[in-house]
Amino acid sequence: MELLEQASAFENRKMSHMSMSDRVKASREAKALVLKINELYKKTRDPKLMDVMKLITVKKRKIEKRLNGITKKDIM
Repeated sequence: MELLEQASAFENRKMSHMSMSDRVKASREAKALVLKINELYKKTRDPKLMDVMKLITVKKRKIEKRLNGITKKDIM
């Protein structure tokens, strides 16, 4: 499956020393991957697909955390 290969490549990609635009692209790519895998998951209900979606989502959250920077909670 090409989709799972893309997900694996995304998961194994290093995220250090990325520019802001690279982080935005990576976040959008992660979102697109999760949505595509979700469509496939709805049809097959394969638990492996759910695990892959969870791993990508964790990495996406880390990227978005860096994108958002300091939050109001950090200031107060």
